[in-house]
Amino acid sequence: MNNLSTPDYVIFFIYFVLVAGYGYWIYRRKRKSTMNTKDFFLAEGSLTWWAIGASLIASNISAEQFIGMSGEGFFVGTAVAAYEWIAAIALIIIAIWFIPIYLKNKIYTMPQFLKTRYNETVALIMAVFWLFLYVFVNLTSILYLGAVAINGLLGGGHLHIIMIVLMAMALLITLGGMKVIGYTDVIQVAVLIIGGFATVYMALQIVDERINNVANGDAIAGLKTLFGQAPEHFKMILPKPEVTTTTIDMPENLDVQKYVVLPGIAMYFAGQWIVNLNYWGCNQYITQRALGADLQTARTGILFAGFLKLFMPVIVMLPGIAAYVLHKNGQLPGFDGVKDNAYSAILAFLPTGLKGLAVAALTAAIVASLAGKANSISTIFTLDVYKKYLNKNAEEKKMVWIGRATVIVAMLVALLFTWEDLLGIGGEGGFTFIQKYTGFISPGVFAMFILGMFWKRTTGTAALVGVILGFVLAIFFNNYAVSLFGKETWLYTAFEYQKMEKGVVHTIVEIPFLINMGWSFFFTVLTMVGISLAGPRVNPKAFEIDAEMFRVKPKTVVMIVITLMILGALYARFW
Repeated sequence: MNNLSTPDYVIFFIYFVLVAGYGYWIYRRKRKSTMNTKDFFLAEGSLTWWAIGASLIASNISAEQFIGMSGEGFFVGTAVAAYEWIAAIALIIIAIWFIPIYLKNKIYTMPQFLKTRYNETVALIMAVFWLFLYVFVNLTSILYLGAVAINGLLGGGHLHIIMIVLMAMALLITLGGMKVIGYTDVIQVAVLIIGGFATVYMALQIVDERINNVANGDAIAGLKTLFGQAPEHFKMILPKPEVTTTTIDMPENLDVQKYVVLPGIAMYFAGQWIVNLNYWGCNQYITQRALGADLQTARTGILFAGFLKLFMPVIVMLPGIAAYVLHKNGQLPGFDGVKDNAYSAILAFLPTGLKGLAVAALTAAIVASLAGKANSISTIFTLDVYKKYLNKNAEEKKMVWIGRATVIVAMLVALLFTWEDLLGIGGEGGFTFIQKYTGFISPGVFAMFILGMFWKRTTGTAALVGVILGFVLAIFFNNYAVSLFGKETWLYTAFEYQKMEKGVVHTIVEIPFLINMGWSFFFTVLTMVGISLAGPRVNPKAFEIDAEMFRVKPKTVVMIVITLMILGALYARFW
């Protein structure tokens, strides 16, 4: 790939100055008053609905989406958009039913929720788990994936320098607290969306030029070409393969690989909901943006994020489909056919200036995610570990400085482990690395939260058993179920296929991961219900819930209806 030219660097420099300058201005304004813990960690009462919505999207979209989802667009097509579009419905559910419970009970961190609803043991176990997960899985993978992606755009040879620059930019934003993160995220999202759509527009023009042999490509004509050349890539629901055993030289082999990743209609009754509701509703990294606001502001911000979610697949998925069509027609020279390189292959075609905007968009996504994750690490450690167990009498100023020190330490640890890729993120692939270590725990965590919110009988013992059992069941279904029960049962169908990795053919037998998650969650909930039935009819720590908490205003209903109508139209078109 060609290196960036001077105009590209100028555009990127403008982006950097704009974000850093705006963040510093917000920070200087806040310094005129004394910053306390709620200001630093939650920006309590100071984030508007549009800042909350933009920050949610900026924290969510990172190199994982740009590289990973574009790669899945190349491999599978629009079916991967389910992760983004179902998230829009999940955010509606969270805005109506989850957030009122958090705000009414003055919940600021997820471990605090667990302590308030269950007990300190559950809270401490999960606080430590989340800290390790956020530092050693999320922070490291975001930093590594982001650096690798930008290094490729720059022509290689700058990986470590890019890591340091990304970390420094994230630190600059994070040390100013949640208010600086929230408002700079507005700029990050604007850059992300503008740069993303510009890349898609140019990609479609290139498709029209290369495939239809025209001098000046037209984006609409390019999109029609994608529909005509790859109709199978514009189906939301993948059909279940009739065979369960394939070899690498059979066409069915790819169909099986696609179905294992996105198991058709079945995933909508299983893990897809667990992935989204757990991520958006039970995750400090995400919910923290709304926990400092009043109910209506928080709801509007979350619904705004859900609306933006509808457009994210266009930015991160269509370039992958464009790469597929170009590659299929031999019009993507230098591309090795590896799906994770599809986005970079498309960016190679971008003209001078637009490459700089694309790098700025990618950097915005990475820096926003790093800053959001670091702030969550800081919040959990300071409020749920340091304040409760290390220094119960710590003053507000002291806790803010502990929060900042935690951010610096977490970033340095992440840099240390990504410097030579000690965790093997590059070998597994970033998307696989994150899913592997977060997906196993999601069924148990979500069961613990959903029952804790809406069933007053749920006990602390049930919660502790549930989070452990969910993890054990996820591993069981993933690694041992087939060898014990066979490939075909009333619970699942396991598929055998062959996959080429680094020149070596591997035979793989697996149950679709989203099906595993669904059954792990189902049996975990059954177990937790059984344990809780042995306890009191109403747990003394249960939350008080009344119908008024969930009442929504007319303008909120309008936002929900608009989102659902657009989503319905998308599924009707691409079913």
